[in-house]
Amino acid sequence: MKITLEKSESEKIFHGALCNGGGLAYCGVKINYSDKEYAAAKKSLQKKTNDTVCLEDVWLEILRRGGTLTMIDEECGMKPASIKLSDVHRRVAKTEVRHLMDAINEQDDDATTAEVILQTVFYGKVIFG
Repeated sequence: MKITLEKSESEKIFHGALCNGGGLAYCGVKINYSDKEYAAAKKSLQKKTNDTVCLEDVWLEILRRGGTLTMIDEECGMKPASIKLSDVHRRVAKTEVRHLMDAINEQDDDATTAEVILQTVFYGKVIFG
């Protein structure tokens, strides 16, 4: 089965995974980014909205502005994996179907779904847990 998502759908699912995938930190994994890109993305978002912006909003804005995010494994020795927005657009749909459908149907209240999506986007497969 092949699932095709609009770019905006992929971004929405990825954003949700960023918000809910904090459990990867317990695996010794973190998301790294350029401080300069972060500051510019945050400023850009704040100009667009009167709302408070959260870390995950800024991360997605970094990608939208052409920047990169890098997943760094501090415990198991995996090579750092960097992504651009085009990777999000291509790889979210490659997430294992049951987890992808949970995210699409907004039934992704399970951190595992978010962690699977993040690993699929960054590494192309599930590595941790």
